[in-house]
Amino acid sequence: MKITTTNIAGMSIPLIDGTRINTDDLVGKVVLFVNVASKCGFTPQYEALEALQRKYGPRGLVILGFPTDQFKQELGTEQAIDEFCKLNYDVTFPLSQKVWVNGRYRHPIFEKLTKAKDGLGLAGPVMWNFEKFLLLPNGEIRRYRSITKPDDAAIVDLIEANLS
Repeated sequence: MKITTTNIAGMSIPLIDGTRINTDDLVGKVVLFVNVASKCGFTPQYEALEALQRKYGPRGLVILGFPTDQFKQELGTEQAIDEFCKLNYDVTFPLSQKVWVNGRYRHPIFEKLTKAKDGLGLAGPVMWNFEKFLLLPNGEIRRYRSITKPDDAAIVDLIEANLS
């Protein structure tokens, strides 16, 4: 699936720190969207996400974490989430305010991202925390389920191949 300025234009992502990212600023970049949670078996993936941020962020990689309590594994407030991530994983990449990733109230970006198919050819709802959606500069999205670690060779190779 391709994301273009036409179908993501003007979306706003409210960040945990009170600022916003406009999706217009993401078009043409390498962006890793990840739905995250603080009390999940996959939470240690924050470490690999932060390592990617430190290694590839200076070259243009954008990582965006989307905390969600949709699977009942996130802390109660944005402040608690922010403190948890900084204290336990030294997270420096942006985190959104808590969002829904599925259903009627999901953030509009997930309406687009969930149309992307994973390696088995399956699209649809986010199944669990730490699903990853890699947006490439040409608009293609690669979807990886929770079990695939952020530093998996398939993800890293695509990041490296698409950064300048």
